[in-house]
Amino acid sequence: MQFNSTPPKNIAIVAHPSLAGAPEEAMKIAAMLNSAGIATASWASMSDETLRRRLALGEFEILIALGGDGTMLRAGHLGGPFGVPVLGINLGRFGFLTELKRDGWAANIPELAAGRFRVEERMMIRAEHRRGDLSLGHWEVLNDVVVCRGRFVRPITLVASVDGYQLARYYADGLIAATPTGSTAYAQAAGGPILPPELRNILIIPVAPHLSVDRAVILSEGSSVTIRVFTSHEAVFSVDGQEPLTMLEGDEIFVDASPNSAGFVRFQDPGYFYRNLTQFMEQNPAIGSST
Repeated sequence: MQFNSTPPKNIAIVAHPSLAGAPEEAMKIAAMLNSAGIATASWASMSDETLRRRLALGEFEILIALGGDGTMLRAGHLGGPFGVPVLGINLGRFGFLTELKRDGWAANIPELAAGRFRVEERMMIRAEHRRGDLSLGHWEVLNDVVVCRGRFVRPITLVASVDGYQLARYYADGLIAATPTGSTAYAQAAGGPILPPELRNILIIPVAPHLSVDRAVILSEGSSVTIRVFTSHEAVFSVDGQEPLTMLEGDEIFVDASPNSAGFVRFQDPGYFYRNLTQFMEQNPAIGSST
C-alpha cells in the first residue's frame, strides 16, 4: 500500500455545530497533533465561513471531521473543491464513511503527522436545476440526487435521458442518481447494486416503480443524465439529503461528473471497504445491536 509522501503541517478540525461533546474532543485532538509536530491544528464549526475562506486560500492540508456520515458528506463538500482530504472520526451512530472510532483515534495521530496514510479519491457529481432556458441553481454532490414525489402519496412520471437520448420513462415514487459513494446509501435501500468507491460511474435507480422499468442502470464513465418531471401534484428534489426543493411540471435536473473529488484519508488497505460493508450489513448500528 502506497502512503502519502508529504506530512501535513496545518490541519483543521470540524464538526456539526450541534454535536454534543465535539469541542472537547476537538481540543484533545488538536493538543495531540501539536505535540506530534503539526504547526497548526484549528477547531471550527462546520458552518464557519472563515474556515471556508481559509480552505480556499490553501491554509490546510487535512480536514478532520468529527461526527457520522452526514458530517462526512458536509466535510466532503467543504474540502472537495479545494483538494483538501477528510479524515473522519465517528462520533455518530453509523459512521460507514468514517475511518476512525471515538476511542481509537489517538493510535493513528502519529501516523497522520508522519504522512503514513493514503488518500482515497471519491467521485463527486454536479446537479443543475433547469426550468426551460433558466438555470435555477447548481450543487456539488457526494452521495446522490433524488427527484421524487412530495407530500401526496402518488407516483410521478420521470423521464431519464442519457447524453441527450431518452433512456426510460418511469412511473414511480422517485428516481435516484448516485455516485459510487451513494450506492451504499438510499440507492442500496432501493435495491440498487453496490459500487466500489474508486469507480467514476453514475448509478440510476427508480424508487418504488409501478408497471415501469424497475432495474438499476450504471452509466459509462463520463456520461450525463437529465431527469425531467411530469406531475399534476407536488414533486421535489434533494441533494445529499438536504432540504428538498420544489419542482414544477417540465422541470429538469441535469447531472454529470464534477471536476472535483472528495478525498478521504485512509490508514487501512483498500480491502477495508468490503470488510466494513459485511460488518454493517450484518449488524447495522443505526438500528441497534441484535441479540
